[in-house]
Amino acid sequence: MSGRGARRRLAFLIEYDGAGFGGSQIQKTAPSIQAELETALHKLTGERLRVAFAGRTDAGVHALGQVAACTTGSSLATGVFVRGLNAWLPPQIAVRRALEVDESFDPRRDASGRTYRYTVYNAAVRSPLWRDRAWHVGEPLDVAAMQEAAALLEGEHDFAAFSRREPATTVRCVRRCRVEREGPLVTIEVEANAFLRQQVRRTAGALVRAGRGELTPAAIRALLRKAVPASAGPVAPACGLCLLRVSYAGLDLGPETRYDDARAGASPSRRRRASRR
Repeated sequence: MSGRGARRRLAFLIEYDGAGFGGSQIQKTAPSIQAELETALHKLTGERLRVAFAGRTDAGVHALGQVAACTTGSSLATGVFVRGLNAWLPPQIAVRRALEVDESFDPRRDASGRTYRYTVYNAAVRSPLWRDRAWHVGEPLDVAAMQEAAALLEGEHDFAAFSRREPATTVRCVRRCRVEREGPLVTIEVEANAFLRQQVRRTAGALVRAGRGELTPAAIRALLRKAVPASAGPVAPACGLCLLRVSYAGLDLGPETRYDDARAGASPSRRRRASRR
């Protein structure tokens, strides 16, 4: 349990394997990333803290660069937070970095952009090693056709066709939508200011249809023009989706904590012994 001090706001850069979790948010019927993180925070600080995320991820979706924040009275150094939380978290979740931020920081509202990657394992035979990391598509995909379709999705459009729900506005600005192949792996990387619910997975599903020859460029344009909810087609499986990073104006979450930073807060004698190794 940590010492008490003035209350401060902390942001955490988090990586997790979403397989086996019901999603990022707390829920009654399945384990969640939020519940595990809040439990670890309680064990480390003795406080009952509520964390907020930059974005919600569904069951089975992974994250390399999720951002969470909470307000704490703990005086522990940020490096100690990293080391302590990782000691209490399950192996599927890791805190890569912690830093002190402005008390008004909101990881969702303050985000200026989000980047997701969707991975397709495109080979005749499925790969057990990629079972929870990619969508297996057995028939050959025309990546050039997928790239042509992806380019049409860039810019500001009404993406109602790529979401079942209808919020106040379905207009979003997709800054980048790129498709690449490396061996059997076809990756779809999408960056936008914000996304609709299931927008990226429906985008992946539509691009795979384009790669199969089922969806033409003219059909993509029609989806954006008519904006009929969920008309882009089925949602791609959750296993292939990963939240790569969240961007903020004036805030650099940077790389993960270095080994020396994670030892911060140890006694001077321990730090001196470590430095002589």
